[in-house]
Amino acid sequence: MPPSRREFLIVAGLTAVGMVCPSLTRILHAKTAVTASGIVTAVDGMTPALRAKRWAMAVVPGKCPSDCRACIDACHLTHNVPDFGNPKDEIQWIGLQPFERIFPGQTYPEMPEASKKRMLPILCNHCDNPPCVRVCPTQATFKRADGIVMMDYHRCIGCRFCMAACPYGARSMNWRDPRPFIRKINDDYPTRTRGVVEKCTFCEERLRKGMLPACVVACEEKALLFGDIDDPRSEIRRLLDKERPIRRRAELGTKPQAYYIL
Repeated sequence: MPPSRREFLIVAGLTAVGMVCPSLTRILHAKTAVTASGIVTAVDGMTPALRAKRWAMAVVPGKCPSDCRACIDACHLTHNVPDFGNPKDEIQWIGLQPFERIFPGQTYPEMPEASKKRMLPILCNHCDNPPCVRVCPTQATFKRADGIVMMDYHRCIGCRFCMAACPYGARSMNWRDPRPFIRKINDDYPTRTRGVVEKCTFCEERLRKGMLPACVVACEEKALLFGDIDDPRSEIRRLLDKERPIRRRAELGTKPQAYYIL
């Protein structure tokens, strides 16, 4: 039986794409392999996106030099985070806070006192049960299949319900136009406007390009480890199975996916 007109057009269209854009054909048929860290890499010169069933971050503050801000600077430069010069208007995707503020009321008698005096990196926890997603009236905040909690700046109406719902203070509101306060604009990432909320996105735009988050790459001490927590072969999963990680306010049932090894 001859093909229908619809089938003919589909075949013709795919053939045309392959002729006009052979590089796209190579991308679609690129061979990949999974490394021991659970990260997908190309074996034929291409760079496919990094994928995971469930992305997570492990923080090992003991490896952090006390005065290091490499992860913060890399994140904020990459994502056009403004510097207003005062705590009142501060926009923060990743920052540093003392132990007692990050883990209020949580006591760990076996933990060395030196660990409790450290400044610890903090960022969005990309919770498995994120309260920010439930309260957003416009679905500007949503959770992807791989667990990353995202922000759609075009949908955000600045109601700040997500900020009120987040028990970790991981979101920031632009009370002023942030663009004049960006040190050096990165044209590869969108700037925001006044009246929207923003936060860490686990560098999803870098994952699409086959790159690890900017903070992880910038940390020369390897104090930040990122990977697929659902892959038993991944480096982060093996580390968490071996150590005794703690999570921020895990008793709330949010299931945060930022793990601290203290």
